[in-house]
Amino acid sequence: MSGAPSRVAGIDCGTNSIRLLIADVDAGGALVDRVRRMEVVRLGQGIDRTGVIAPDAMERTLAMTREYAALCREHGVTAVRFVATSASRDARNAGEFVAGVRAAFGDLDVVPEVVEGIVEAELSFTGATGDLRAAAVPGPYVVVDLGGGSTELVRGTAHVEAAYSMDIGSVRMTERHLPDDPPTAEQVEAARADVRAALDVAEREVPLDGVGAVVGLAGSITTITAHALGLTGYDPEASHLARIPADVHREACRSLLAMSREQRAGLGFMHPGRVDVIGGGALVWLEVLDRVLARSPESAVVTSEHDILDGVTLSLAST
Repeated sequence: MSGAPSRVAGIDCGTNSIRLLIADVDAGGALVDRVRRMEVVRLGQGIDRTGVIAPDAMERTLAMTREYAALCREHGVTAVRFVATSASRDARNAGEFVAGVRAAFGDLDVVPEVVEGIVEAELSFTGATGDLRAAAVPGPYVVVDLGGGSTELVRGTAHVEAAYSMDIGSVRMTERHLPDDPPTAEQVEAARADVRAALDVAEREVPLDGVGAVVGLAGSITTITAHALGLTGYDPEASHLARIPADVHREACRSLLAMSREQRAGLGFMHPGRVDVIGGGALVWLEVLDRVLARSPESAVVTSEHDILDGVTLSLAST
C-alpha cells in the first residue's frame, strides 16, 4: 500500500445511470466510503436504434459529470478513474463524449476509459465478491451485472475464470421490444426469445453447472430485490447480501413486468429513472435465473450492492 493515494474516486457511467464513489483507502487497502451518488441520465437513450449518443442525453450526462468533478475537488480526491460502459462502446460519437469528460475534470487530468465488456465484467466481479467470501457464501459464483445496455456474466470464486458480455439490458430490451404500457404478451415473448438467444451464446463461454451462488448486481436487480423483500423505501443495507428464494425473485420480476408505469412509480423504493425500464430489467433477470438454476438447481440467489463502481475504485487503492 505504500505510495497509494489516500482518497480516491471511481465513476461508473453506464447506459442508464452515472455513479460516483469517493472513498478513503485504509491501511489494509480497503475502502471507507465518503460519498456515494447515483443519478439516472439515460446516456444510452435511443442508441440501440441510432448508433449515436443523442445531444440531450450527452448534455445531461456531461452536466452530471461536471457536478461529480466539483465534488472530487471539494473532497480533495487525489486519483480518479472514470469508466464508461455499454452506451459509450456502441456510439459512433463516443469521442465527443470522452472529450467532454476530460474538459469537465480539467485540472484533475482524468482520461475516461471506454472499456470492453470483458473488462467491465472483471471489475464487477472484483467489486462484488469480497463481501461474499467474507460472508461465507459458497462459490463458485456466477456474477450477473445487469445494466441498461449490456449484461455481464462472470464465473469464479477467488478470481475470474470465465466471462461474457451480452448486448441485452433494461434500456435496450425496453426500447427494442416493450413499447406498450404495460407490455403485451407478444412483446414480452419477443423480448424473452431475444434474451434466451443471447444466453445460448453466453453459456458456451461461461459454464453454468455446479454454481454455488448466482449473484445479482446493479440497479435493476437491487430494485427487484427491494420488491421481493416488500420494502416500502429503498434500503441498500437490507438488499446487500440478501439471500431470497428464487421463486420469490421470479414472482417479483413477473409483478414488475406486468405493472403499468403509473403503478411502478407508486412503489416507495422505485427510483423515478427506472420506472419505464424496470420491466425490461426484470425480464432479463428472470431469464438469467431460469437458465442458471436449470443447470445448478441448488444455487443460492444473492444480491450485492457492491459492483463495478467498487471494483473501479478498488483498482485505485491497489496502485
